[in-house]
Amino acid sequence: MGVCCPVIRTRDRLLLNLPCLSDPVGRSSLFLKLALVALHLVFIGFLLVCDAQFIEKTRLHPWYMSSYFFFFSATLVQYFVTSGSSPGYVIDAMRDVDETNAIMYRNAPTTSFEGIQHASRKTGSVVITVEGESASGGRRTPSSWQKMVMDLYPPGTSLRNLTCGYCHVEQPPRAKHCHDCDRCVLQFDHHCVWLGTCVGQKNHSKFWWYICEESALSIWTLIMYIDFLTNVAKPWWKNAIIILLLVVLVISLIFVLLLLLFHSYLILTNQSTYELVRRKRIPYMRNMPERVHPFSRGIKRNLYNVCCGNDTLDSLPTAYELEDRSRSYTCLDMLKCRCC
Repeated sequence: MGVCCPVIRTRDRLLLNLPCLSDPVGRSSLFLKLALVALHLVFIGFLLVCDAQFIEKTRLHPWYMSSYFFFFSATLVQYFVTSGSSPGYVIDAMRDVDETNAIMYRNAPTTSFEGIQHASRKTGSVVITVEGESASGGRRTPSSWQKMVMDLYPPGTSLRNLTCGYCHVEQPPRAKHCHDCDRCVLQFDHHCVWLGTCVGQKNHSKFWWYICEESALSIWTLIMYIDFLTNVAKPWWKNAIIILLLVVLVISLIFVLLLLLFHSYLILTNQSTYELVRRKRIPYMRNMPERVHPFSRGIKRNLYNVCCGNDTLDSLPTAYELEDRSRSYTCLDMLKCRCC
């Protein structure tokens, strides 16, 4: 009992100084990150320890091995950059919009209180209205963010139907509440447990570059392992370890390549994983034709928006736009590159 008390005190002190370890979700995310980094180090460490020709090849071809180690380091850096990036939270976008409009309102030259206060013709009383709340009866008037969100939906949409039941913020199209992050995410794609964060509007490009680099690194490592397995006579236990690592590497490579192809398709069509998988559960996409991508602006524009970090919010397409995009492709459309 006396031995356990110092251990418990040390644990509590450690959890107090490291908040990421006190949260079960944060602790699980941290362990997954460490496991992913350790897996990378195991693959390269085995070659460094057990392959004598690998060391000799490093001396004979320093540029080749330097390129590999540089690419290995760049992939891990890209992983941590993606893991630490924000996916784009609705609450942050709402705060930015309201602050921008408040600054513009304060800096605008005004000579009267028109729109801020007015007198009632019947009683002569003065009613002062502040953005977001009215002093005459406690009724709230739409804020800058609420007005902007309403403009993205068809006329007649109720603001109550757009409010998140957890965050109590108005969600623009394509936003969704993430229960792991406990926030609403713009252009929500999915919550990645390996990254410990969501993939959304602001980090989808970083995520794609990471899985692209991870695929290339896995292929490069696979070639080195196959070369080591076929060209050098080794004890049976080394062959067993190599075959085991090769199986793990091939499975990981297949998964990462499929993920890369899938997200390349999503980027080219301006879709998200959530929209593709749960299309029937999204109210404003439920009645749209299956083969219509409502937010696509063409391949070139979609690539530009992802690569150049376009932070604009997508509005729902009109009925005319949906009808135009649902038309079948003709030979003339192919010549005009309609899909681009």
